[in-house]
Amino acid sequence: MVFRRREKRSVLENLREAVWPRSGWGRAFQYVKHRVNRLPDRPHRIARGVWAGVLVSFTPFFGFHFLSAAAVAWIIRGNILAALLATFFGNPISFPIIAVFSVKLGHYILGGRLDSGHPEGLLRTFQAASHDLLHNFWAMFTPDHAEWGGLERFFTDVWLPYLVGGIAPGIIAATICYYVSLPIITAYQNRRRTRLKERLEKIRAKIKRDDKNGEKKPRE
Repeated sequence: MVFRRREKRSVLENLREAVWPRSGWGRAFQYVKHRVNRLPDRPHRIARGVWAGVLVSFTPFFGFHFLSAAAVAWIIRGNILAALLATFFGNPISFPIIAVFSVKLGHYILGGRLDSGHPEGLLRTFQAASHDLLHNFWAMFTPDHAEWGGLERFFTDVWLPYLVGGIAPGIIAATICYYVSLPIITAYQNRRRTRLKERLEKIRAKIKRDDKNGEKKPRE
């Protein structure tokens, strides 16, 4: 193929690119911002899509952020493509901050307590959930019984607090991004519309000049 990469990247290189792009997250953010500004839709619909994508970034629906963002954008009549692009608000840099803050806030709202002084407890919760997932998968093909203790603990200690605690900061961050992106998108589209109009007027003026010059030439 014409556009195939000459040297195939290793698994470690792909992981490194996912965590930290070669051009940096600043360049990636500028690219997403540029793509959002150039979307062919009304500014308020694009801004609604941004709101949906940022909100979903604060939820623990990992692997389903695109589908969730598209669904929320469709419900509020926002631009679905803008919602998909806005999910990049959640990235390897921001996710740890979002996750820790949301889980702590969720425990506070639910009346529980997260023992942040012992991270090995949280690590054991993830390990127990992973063990149950793997065990239950093989249990479908063996006489073993399914185990749900680790998954239940993960649900009550991590997933549910994450979901509950991520709603409020998600709405706040999404609303801020909405009001920030709306005037930027509007100004960008107006400036782009003005440039296109000026370019069209120049083309029309050039055509008129060519027509006049053609009429002034003597007939042979």
